[in-house]
Amino acid sequence: MTTSDRPTVYVETYGCQMNASDAELMLGRLAECGYVAVGRPERADVILVNTCAIRDRAEQRVLGRLGELKRHMGRDAILGVTGCMGQRLGPALLARAAHVSLVVGPDGYRSLPELIDRARSGARATATTFDPDEHYRGIVPRRADGVRAWITVQRGCDYHCTYCIVPTTRGTERSRPFADVIAEARAVAEQGTTEIILLGQTVNSYAADGYDFADLLRAVGAVPGIRRVRFTSPHPNDFSERVIAAMAETPAVCEHVHLPMQSGSTRTLRRMRRRYTRDGYLACADRLRRAIPGLALTTDIIVGFPGETDEDFAETLDAVEQIGFDDAYTFKFSPRDGTPATRFPASDTIPEPVVSDRLERLIATVRRGSRERHLRLLGSRHEVLVERRARRGGAVMARTRDFKTVLLDGDASMLGRYHTVALTGTTGSTFTGVIVAPHGLAGTRTLPLAPAAAAG
Repeated sequence: MTTSDRPTVYVETYGCQMNASDAELMLGRLAECGYVAVGRPERADVILVNTCAIRDRAEQRVLGRLGELKRHMGRDAILGVTGCMGQRLGPALLARAAHVSLVVGPDGYRSLPELIDRARSGARATATTFDPDEHYRGIVPRRADGVRAWITVQRGCDYHCTYCIVPTTRGTERSRPFADVIAEARAVAEQGTTEIILLGQTVNSYAADGYDFADLLRAVGAVPGIRRVRFTSPHPNDFSERVIAAMAETPAVCEHVHLPMQSGSTRTLRRMRRRYTRDGYLACADRLRRAIPGLALTTDIIVGFPGETDEDFAETLDAVEQIGFDDAYTFKFSPRDGTPATRFPASDTIPEPVVSDRLERLIATVRRGSRERHLRLLGSRHEVLVERRARRGGAVMARTRDFKTVLLDGDASMLGRYHTVALTGTTGSTFTGVIVAPHGLAGTRTLPLAPAAAAG
């Protein structure tokens, strides 16, 4: 124990927004029991590493970090692993890392205080049982970000894509009670937060208490004080006409969708068990753009999936060019134990040099298209929300409604405030801008383009 009157906890989070949201839940649960969050592991009585298991590289990074943290631990400190990697490995992780005292999966955070108390008495423990009724009702998250709030509305996944470990680490799909989501949205709005991000493994499949995702978007968007509503990550199959109409008709819903494609080849999509075709994905993107003018699309793409041919990859490049993504998260296929993709014949494995070459070509294609579109935006005006200080001094980072990053001259006094800016320059991925009007109007769509500056 430290000399403080109250025990301290440090949480280090890896992976997706869901993990970041879960970290806030853990800190909220421990705060109920008197714990104080600290920003450095050497100051903590309890160190929790909140993990991702989606790719092998993420797990290897965490294993290395556990070794590093051993050097930072006080003699009586407790080290725990939480999240998807903890769920996947369970007791095997305790055997692998002798200085780890507890392993807790995504449905076990309510029991953290008791597990820590047991660890203090020398009992190493795991909590990796799925609980289909656990939505953490009654736990108030300790939010790290006062500008926007993550609200988890759906957990788990029933799609079972052949490459994906999520159904193993997060369990089956279940949606949070509708009234609980709206109550949390109202609570964050009353605290002054104006942007909400709804989270779920397949967030637009939300269904609870007779309500669907369209109802949820409209209700959250109508909460007084909420100016922006985002969501991630949706599945292309779950964009019903009701959902698209709710997006188009709810002013607070932002003009950005992160729409995972994974491959532009129908043959590869079938082997991935994505349950849509290339044409089906293109049609979904088209329906969204026709309903929501100015919509920005980002995506996830995997290269080197077992059996991916040169023709399959060429179809992916073609789809990227046809759709015109604003950005893409691109990955090499990472086999995960227990997923069907690991049972494909060894002859389907793509040689590493081929995978690396495809990834480089894909990144170049995405960046080229993104830069061309961004150059055309120079001179246009947008509402931005200032999110944080930029890495370079004298600047802040702001975000447009369609999720573009804009660097502005400014300081910490601007955080959480809205401005209308003109875009003055671009690196191809981010913009620079100047403020032309403070305090943009609530719920405004992207403003009409001003005459474009000459691209140079």
